[in-house]
Amino acid sequence: MAGKTKTDKTGVSRREFMTGGGAALAGGALAGGALGIPLPAEGAQKPGAYPLSTGYLVYDSRRCSGCQSCMLTCSLVHDGEAGASSSRIQIARNVFDPYPQDIQIFVCRQCPEPLCVKNCPTGACHVSAENGQVRMIAADRCIGCKTCIDSCPFVPHRTVFRVSAGKATKCDLCADTPYFSKKGGPAGSQACVEVCPSGALRLVRELPPQKDNAGYDRDLTAPAVKS
Repeated sequence: MAGKTKTDKTGVSRREFMTGGGAALAGGALAGGALGIPLPAEGAQKPGAYPLSTGYLVYDSRRCSGCQSCMLTCSLVHDGEAGASSSRIQIARNVFDPYPQDIQIFVCRQCPEPLCVKNCPTGACHVSAENGQVRMIAADRCIGCKTCIDSCPFVPHRTVFRVSAGKATKCDLCADTPYFSKKGGPAGSQACVEVCPSGALRLVRELPPQKDNAGYDRDLTAPAVKS
């Protein structure tokens, strides 16, 4: 992440945006522990056994204002109610850190070797061929064991637990959004990208570099390339 304030194509920097309009404090990330359910033997896949997702959500932390519009919209289009704790995208803000480290964005990486899929005991967490190989969770098969949450190697976990439903959920690139007016998934639109006022989110087709967050936190000042 760059250490200098950057202005977008409108000529307004993120710092100016925050100073002028204010920013909401971050929502916390949820985590949970598994219940000790044995993992299925068929979960031990060989490296490269999973087809790559055809879409990846990337972001530019320098442009994010911390407004949480993406979080509230995410929960709204998926669940019909706005709630930061059930959002599949998470924003964290630390006012003691210097810009741009003061705001961090956490997106599901659509991992090439998804441990959430690999370790799910019921097959609820799966690679959806009909939705562009997106890693997603089928609610009707989820038993709420939180194995996928414990399996996620990232902090905060990219899988979250929706307390009101008693089930785990994760970003599906809006493939299953009953309250979204547009078609989602890798070939469609993503609600968080659509609603972001500063253009800090974008869908890309190629697998980002997997080392650290560098491949996902990138400079989005260049216009998006239509594929």
